Amino acid sequence: MILNVSGRTDIVAFYTDWFMNRYHEGFVDVRNPFNPKLVSRIDFSDVDAILFCTKNPIPILNKINEINKPIIFHVTLTPYKKDIEPNVPPKGEIVEAVKKLSKIIGKDNLVIRYDPVFISAKYTLDYHIRAFENLCSLLDGYVSKILISFLDDYKNVRKNEKVLNFKELEESDYKAIGESFSTSALKHHMIVHTCFEDRDLTEYGFSKDECLSHELAYKLTGKVYKKEWKARKEGKCHCVQMVDIGVYNSCKHFCKYCYANYDEKQVQDNFINHDPNSSLLVGKLNENDIIKKRTK
Repeated sequence: MILNVSGRTDIVAFYTDWFMNRYHEGFVDVRNPFNPKLVSRIDFSDVDAILFCTKNPIPILNKINEINKPIIFHVTLTPYKKDIEPNVPPKGEIVEAVKKLSKIIGKDNLVIRYDPVFISAKYTLDYHIRAFENLCSLLDGYVSKILISFLDDYKNVRKNEKVLNFKELEESDYKAIGESFSTSALKHHMIVHTCFEDRDLTEYGFSKDECLSHELAYKLTGKVYKKEWKARKEGKCHCVQMVDIGVYNSCKHFCKYCYANYDEKQVQDNFINHDPNSSLLVGKLNENDIIKKRTK
Protein backbone atom coordinates (compact mmCIF):
# COMPACT_ATOMS: atom_id res chain seq x y z
CA MET A 1 0.00 0.00 0.00
CA ILE A 2 1.14 3.53 -0.80
CA LEU A 3 -0.21 6.40 1.30
CA ASN A 4 -1.16 9.75 -0.18
CA VAL A 5 -0.61 12.42 2.49
CA SER A 6 -2.70 14.09 1.12
CA GLY A 7 -4.72 15.21 -1.87
CA ARG A 8 -7.64 16.23 0.36
CA THR A 9 -5.83 18.63 2.68
CA ASP A 10 -2.32 19.80 3.56
CA ILE A 11 -1.39 17.47 6.40
CA VAL A 12 2.27 18.48 6.33
CA ALA A 13 1.51 22.21 6.67
CA PHE A 14 -1.15 22.00 9.38
CA TYR A 15 -1.16 18.53 10.95
CA THR A 16 2.42 17.24 11.02
CA ASP A 17 2.29 16.57 14.77
CA TRP A 18 -0.81 14.43 14.28
CA PHE A 19 0.80 12.48 11.44
CA MET A 20 3.96 11.80 13.41
CA ASN A 21 1.87 10.67 16.39
CA ARG A 22 0.01 8.25 14.14
CA TYR A 23 3.23 7.00 12.59
CA HIS A 24 4.85 6.30 15.94
CA GLU A 25 1.69 4.67 17.32
CA GLY A 26 1.64 2.43 14.28
CA PHE A 27 -1.79 3.03 12.73
CA VAL A 28 -4.14 5.68 11.39
CA ASP A 29 -7.94 5.73 11.02
CA VAL A 30 -9.67 7.29 8.02
CA ARG A 31 -13.40 7.99 7.73
CA ASN A 32 -15.07 7.20 4.45
CA PRO A 33 -16.05 10.67 3.13
CA PHE A 34 -19.22 9.24 1.58
CA ASN A 35 -20.23 7.00 4.50
CA PRO A 36 -18.85 8.50 7.73
CA LYS A 37 -19.71 5.50 9.92
CA LEU A 38 -17.23 3.41 7.97
CA VAL A 39 -13.66 3.78 9.19
CA SER A 40 -10.62 2.26 7.54
CA ARG A 41 -7.77 1.34 9.88
CA ILE A 42 -4.35 1.36 8.26
CA ASP A 43 -1.36 -0.18 9.98
CA PHE A 44 1.92 1.42 8.99
CA SER A 45 3.39 -2.08 8.84
CA ASP A 46 1.27 -2.50 5.67
CA VAL A 47 2.52 0.77 4.15
CA ASP A 48 5.22 0.37 1.50
CA ALA A 49 5.83 4.06 0.73
CA ILE A 50 4.43 7.53 1.41
CA LEU A 51 3.71 10.38 -1.00
CA PHE A 52 3.57 13.72 0.81
CA CYS A 53 1.78 16.59 -1.00
CA THR A 54 2.16 20.06 0.49
CA LYS A 55 2.53 23.78 -0.09
CA ASN A 56 4.68 24.10 3.02
CA PRO A 57 7.18 21.39 3.96
CA ILE A 58 8.74 23.43 6.79
CA PRO A 59 6.90 21.74 9.72
CA ILE A 60 8.15 18.26 8.81
CA LEU A 61 11.75 19.00 7.83
CA ASN A 62 13.17 18.11 11.25
CA LYS A 63 11.04 14.97 11.53
CA ILE A 64 11.66 13.25 8.20
CA ASN A 65 14.50 11.17 9.57
CA GLU A 66 12.04 9.55 12.00
CA ILE A 67 10.16 7.97 9.08
CA ASN A 68 11.57 4.60 8.14
CA LYS A 69 9.70 4.28 4.84
CA PRO A 70 10.47 5.26 1.24
CA ILE A 71 9.06 8.75 0.74
CA ILE A 72 8.34 11.11 -2.13
CA PHE A 73 7.46 14.79 -1.77
CA HIS A 74 5.33 16.88 -4.11
CA VAL A 75 5.68 20.54 -3.17
CA THR A 76 3.37 23.03 -4.86
CA LEU A 77 5.10 26.31 -5.71
CA THR A 78 3.09 28.79 -7.74
CA PRO A 79 3.66 32.50 -8.45
CA TYR A 80 0.29 33.59 -7.07
CA LYS A 81 -0.09 36.21 -4.36
CA LYS A 82 -2.32 36.45 -1.27
CA ASP A 83 -5.40 37.22 -3.36
CA ILE A 84 -5.27 33.63 -4.64
CA GLU A 85 -3.38 31.80 -1.87
CA PRO A 86 -4.22 33.75 1.32
CA ASN A 87 -2.39 31.65 3.90
CA VAL A 88 0.51 30.11 2.02
CA PRO A 89 3.83 31.30 3.55
CA PRO A 90 6.09 33.62 1.54
CA LYS A 91 7.39 31.79 -1.51
CA GLY A 92 11.01 32.62 -0.70
CA GLU A 93 10.66 30.65 2.54
CA ILE A 94 9.23 27.68 0.66
CA VAL A 95 12.06 27.78 -1.89
CA GLU A 96 14.62 27.61 0.92
CA ALA A 97 12.68 24.77 2.55
CA VAL A 98 12.66 22.88 -0.76
CA LYS A 99 16.44 23.19 -0.94
CA LYS A 100 16.74 21.73 2.57
CA LEU A 101 14.26 18.99 1.70
CA SER A 102 16.23 18.10 -1.42
CA LYS A 103 19.39 17.64 0.66
CA ILE A 104 17.53 15.33 3.06
CA ILE A 105 15.65 13.04 0.64
CA GLY A 106 17.51 13.61 -2.63
CA LYS A 107 16.27 15.53 -5.65
CA ASP A 108 15.02 12.39 -7.42
CA ASN A 109 12.46 11.96 -4.62
CA LEU A 110 11.19 15.53 -4.91
CA VAL A 111 8.75 16.97 -7.46
CA ILE A 112 7.75 20.63 -7.71
CA ARG A 113 4.17 21.25 -8.78
CA TYR A 114 3.58 24.48 -10.70
CA ASP A 115 -0.09 23.85 -10.32
CA PRO A 116 -2.59 25.07 -11.44
CA VAL A 117 -1.75 27.39 -14.30
CA PHE A 118 -4.36 29.99 -15.17
CA ILE A 119 -4.11 33.26 -17.06
CA SER A 120 -5.81 36.49 -16.01
CA ALA A 121 -5.36 40.23 -16.31
CA LYS A 122 -3.04 40.10 -13.29
CA TYR A 123 -1.36 36.74 -13.88
CA THR A 124 -0.63 37.10 -17.56
CA LEU A 125 1.10 34.70 -19.91
CA ASP A 126 4.30 36.77 -19.73
CA TYR A 127 4.03 36.79 -15.93
CA HIS A 128 3.99 32.98 -15.88
CA ILE A 129 6.86 32.71 -18.35
CA ARG A 130 9.03 34.96 -16.17
CA ALA A 131 7.93 33.30 -12.93
CA PHE A 132 8.63 29.80 -14.21
CA GLU A 133 12.09 30.76 -15.44
CA ASN A 134 12.84 32.35 -12.06
CA LEU A 135 11.63 29.26 -10.19
CA CYS A 136 13.77 26.94 -12.30
CA SER A 137 16.77 29.21 -11.78
CA LEU A 138 16.32 29.25 -7.99
CA LEU A 139 15.99 25.45 -7.78
CA ASP A 140 18.67 24.48 -10.30
CA GLY A 141 20.56 21.53 -8.80
CA TYR A 142 17.90 20.85 -6.16
CA VAL A 143 15.04 19.57 -8.31
CA SER A 144 14.99 17.33 -11.36
CA LYS A 145 11.28 17.31 -12.20
CA ILE A 146 8.47 19.89 -12.34
CA LEU A 147 4.83 18.93 -12.85
CA ILE A 148 2.41 21.31 -14.55
CA SER A 149 -1.38 21.28 -14.56
CA PHE A 150 -4.05 23.70 -15.72
CA LEU A 151 -7.00 25.12 -13.81
CA ASP A 152 -10.02 22.81 -13.68
CA ASP A 153 -13.70 23.69 -13.27
CA TYR A 154 -14.26 22.78 -9.61
CA LYS A 155 -16.98 24.04 -7.27
CA ASN A 156 -14.52 26.36 -5.53
CA VAL A 157 -13.34 27.74 -8.86
CA ARG A 158 -16.88 28.69 -9.84
CA LYS A 159 -17.46 30.25 -6.41
CA ASN A 160 -14.29 32.34 -6.73
CA GLU A 161 -14.60 33.11 -10.41
CA LYS A 162 -14.54 36.89 -9.88
CA VAL A 163 -11.36 36.69 -7.80
CA LEU A 164 -9.61 34.32 -10.18
CA ASN A 165 -10.81 36.26 -13.23
CA PHE A 166 -9.30 33.63 -15.50
CA LYS A 167 -9.64 33.45 -19.25
CA GLU A 168 -10.02 30.38 -21.41
CA LEU A 169 -6.65 29.25 -22.72
CA GLU A 170 -6.16 29.38 -26.47
CA GLU A 171 -3.86 27.22 -28.56
CA SER A 172 -1.37 30.07 -28.73
CA ASP A 173 -1.25 30.10 -24.91
CA TYR A 174 -0.57 26.37 -24.72
CA LYS A 175 2.13 26.73 -27.36
CA ALA A 176 3.83 29.62 -25.56
CA ILE A 177 3.67 27.83 -22.20
CA GLY A 178 4.89 24.57 -23.69
CA GLU A 179 7.84 26.07 -25.53
CA SER A 180 8.96 28.54 -22.86
CA PHE A 181 8.55 26.19 -19.89
CA SER A 182 10.39 23.41 -21.73
CA THR A 183 13.25 25.78 -22.55
CA SER A 184 13.55 26.98 -18.95
CA ALA A 185 13.43 23.46 -17.54
CA LEU A 186 16.05 22.16 -19.96
CA LYS A 187 18.35 25.10 -19.25
CA HIS A 188 18.19 24.34 -15.52
CA HIS A 189 18.60 20.55 -15.83
CA MET A 190 14.96 19.63 -15.17
CA ILE A 191 12.19 17.68 -16.84
CA VAL A 192 8.79 19.32 -17.11
CA HIS A 193 5.71 17.15 -17.49
CA THR A 194 1.96 16.96 -17.10
CA CYS A 195 -0.26 14.34 -15.48
CA PHE A 196 -3.97 13.75 -15.98
CA GLU A 197 -4.31 16.61 -18.48
CA ASP A 198 -6.44 16.61 -21.61
CA ARG A 199 -3.99 18.89 -23.40
CA ASP A 200 -0.85 17.04 -24.48
CA LEU A 201 2.21 19.33 -24.54
CA THR A 202 4.77 16.75 -25.65
CA GLU A 203 4.96 18.39 -29.08
CA TYR A 204 6.49 21.41 -27.34
CA GLY A 205 9.06 19.48 -25.32
CA PHE A 206 7.05 18.35 -22.29
CA SER A 207 7.29 14.83 -20.96
CA LYS A 208 4.08 12.91 -20.29
CA ASP A 209 4.30 11.09 -16.97
CA GLU A 210 2.30 10.24 -13.86
CA CYS A 211 2.39 11.88 -10.43
CA LEU A 212 3.42 8.47 -9.10
CA SER A 213 4.03 5.99 -11.88
CA HIS A 214 4.07 2.22 -11.58
CA GLU A 215 7.76 2.32 -12.53
CA LEU A 216 8.62 4.75 -9.73
CA ALA A 217 6.53 2.75 -7.25
CA TYR A 218 8.52 -0.35 -8.14
CA LYS A 219 11.79 1.55 -7.81
CA LEU A 220 10.77 2.76 -4.35
CA THR A 221 9.37 -0.48 -2.96
CA GLY A 222 10.50 -3.37 -5.15
CA LYS A 223 6.83 -4.32 -5.56
CA VAL A 224 4.59 -4.44 -8.61
CA TYR A 225 1.32 -2.53 -8.29
CA LYS A 226 -1.19 -3.57 -10.92
CA LYS A 227 -4.05 -1.23 -10.08
CA GLU A 228 -4.44 2.34 -11.29
CA TRP A 229 -5.90 5.13 -9.17
CA LYS A 230 -9.67 4.64 -9.21
CA ALA A 231 -10.26 7.95 -7.42
CA ARG A 232 -9.41 9.77 -10.64
CA LYS A 233 -12.26 10.20 -13.10
CA GLU A 234 -12.84 8.65 -16.50
CA GLY A 235 -9.86 6.31 -16.31
CA LYS A 236 -7.52 8.99 -17.67
CA CYS A 237 -5.12 8.86 -14.73
CA HIS A 238 -2.53 6.10 -14.82
CA CYS A 239 -0.96 6.79 -11.43
CA VAL A 240 -0.50 3.84 -9.13
CA GLN A 241 -3.34 3.17 -6.68
CA MET A 242 -2.87 5.12 -3.43
CA VAL A 243 -4.78 5.50 -0.16
CA ASP A 244 -5.50 9.07 0.93
CA ILE A 245 -5.66 9.63 4.70
CA GLY A 246 -6.81 13.25 4.55
CA VAL A 247 -10.17 14.95 5.12
CA TYR A 248 -11.91 17.34 2.74
CA ASN A 249 -12.54 20.89 3.96
CA SER A 250 -9.74 20.91 6.52
CA CYS A 251 -6.98 22.94 4.82
CA LYS A 252 -6.43 26.49 6.05
CA HIS A 253 -4.49 27.72 3.04
CA PHE A 254 -7.90 28.74 1.57
CA CYS A 255 -6.59 28.76 -2.00
CA LYS A 256 -9.23 30.11 -4.35
CA TYR A 257 -8.76 27.35 -6.93
CA CYS A 258 -8.79 24.37 -4.55
CA TYR A 259 -10.96 21.34 -5.39
CA ALA A 260 -10.82 19.83 -1.88
CA ASN A 261 -11.89 22.82 0.21
CA TYR A 262 -15.04 24.67 -0.78
CA ASP A 263 -16.69 25.44 2.59
CA GLU A 264 -14.66 27.81 4.78
CA LYS A 265 -16.96 27.40 7.79
CA GLN A 266 -16.53 23.64 7.59
CA VAL A 267 -12.77 24.11 7.37
CA GLN A 268 -12.80 26.18 10.58
CA ASP A 269 -15.05 23.64 12.33
CA ASN A 270 -12.85 20.73 11.27
CA PHE A 271 -9.75 22.56 12.43
CA ILE A 272 -11.34 23.14 15.84
CA ASN A 273 -12.32 19.45 16.03
CA HIS A 274 -8.80 18.30 15.28
CA ASP A 275 -6.99 16.53 18.10
CA PRO A 276 -3.33 15.67 17.44
CA ASN A 277 -3.70 12.64 19.72
CA SER A 278 -6.79 11.23 17.94
CA SER A 279 -6.47 8.33 15.52
CA LEU A 280 -8.63 10.38 13.12
CA LEU A 281 -7.52 13.62 11.51
CA VAL A 282 -10.81 15.28 12.45
CA GLY A 283 -12.80 14.29 15.52
CA LYS A 284 -12.63 11.02 17.44
CA LEU A 285 -14.00 7.54 17.05
CA ASN A 286 -17.62 6.91 18.06
CA GLU A 287 -19.05 3.72 19.56
CA ASN A 288 -21.22 3.23 16.45
CA ASP A 289 -18.30 3.41 14.03
CA ILE A 290 -17.57 0.33 11.94
CA ILE A 291 -13.80 -0.13 11.81
CA LYS A 292 -12.31 -2.32 9.11
CA LYS A 293 -8.64 -2.94 8.57
CA ARG A 294 -7.38 -1.90 5.15
CA THR A 295 -4.30 -3.59 3.74
CA LYS A 296 -4.25 -2.39 0.13
